[in-house]
Amino acid sequence: MTRVVLAGGGTGGHIFPMTAVARALIDSGVAASSLIYVGSRRGQERSLLGAGEVELVTLPGRGLRRSFVPGALLQNARALVGLGAATLRALWLFAAWRPSVVVSFGGYAALPAGLSAVLWRRPLVVVDLDATPGATQRVLTRFAAVRCVPAGPTTPRDVETGVPLRPEILALSRDDESRRRARARFAPPIDEDRVVVVVMTGSLGARSVNDAVSALAATWRDRRDVTIVHVTGRRDAARVRAAAVPLEGLDYRIIDFAEMAPLWAVADIALCRAGATTVAELAAVGVAAILVPLPGAPGDHQGSNARRLEEVGGALILEDADVNAESVAAALGALMASRRFEAMGESARRLARPRAAAAIADVVREVGGLA
Repeated sequence: MTRVVLAGGGTGGHIFPMTAVARALIDSGVAASSLIYVGSRRGQERSLLGAGEVELVTLPGRGLRRSFVPGALLQNARALVGLGAATLRALWLFAAWRPSVVVSFGGYAALPAGLSAVLWRRPLVVVDLDATPGATQRVLTRFAAVRCVPAGPTTPRDVETGVPLRPEILALSRDDESRRRARARFAPPIDEDRVVVVVMTGSLGARSVNDAVSALAATWRDRRDVTIVHVTGRRDAARVRAAAVPLEGLDYRIIDFAEMAPLWAVADIALCRAGATTVAELAAVGVAAILVPLPGAPGDHQGSNARRLEEVGGALILEDADVNAESVAAALGALMASRRFEAMGESARRLARPRAAAAIADVVREVGGLA
């Protein structure tokens, strides 16, 4: 039986691209029963993938911490033991599956799955999502038949595909009438005359951004021309709600976590981290952004992602150390002046790659002999 293993995960930034490629493979004629997700037990895979039509198998263990303090060294020793256990389990699973092709999207589970592909001599496709690939992807690229890259191929094995996005993101229409309808459907509805700022920094959130936006809402409590939809992440939601002050005119909504398609449908400006999937979604839907790259991200991959969008005129970059109510207010003010965000949204579309998932599916089918 044909088996296609899609490995990676931990966060939505890896999981959502996996689901996009899985959907593209199914749409191209590959049976859902032939696909297998391999993820981590400690990540978000169970909540995001567990109830879908594609089988999910999880591996034990956790990722390494990039620190040399004693506590981190102990955790890393345990993580290496867990990585060994995960690799042994993956080897055993691959012996039974004999996959036609293995696809690595990065993240913790991708390494044992990718190594198992190499040891069992199964074809390996590496899908790089970030402008600067992470450690797992750099290791596995040495053994890959093909590497799919978001932009700028550097070796003969590279195929430029873009970052795969879910169909519900690609299906969004943001013409004036569609945006009016989206705002009317929002609960409660959003006044169509307000500028809508969507703040989103991941499922856990970013404390620096959350604190700055919370303070900004207090400063802007009298503004009647702005709606702030603040997706705090689950970690900070209670604290942000507790800090909220009574508002006179500002429409300020605090949400712990949300599906992004309805938010991008109403957004004029985004305030976000700069993960690869987030940047690709902003480009696909044409939303101007203020990007706050994650400090200390491996290889500064979020900084590289942010600079790509900044270079085409679709974003401003605000460093995490500089984030506060005043700096966020200044950046938002610059985008709202003369409705500059509208032109920036159009500029962002220059990076859009709507066929990325289909292009990667084509590569997977060819490498796996499924074409």
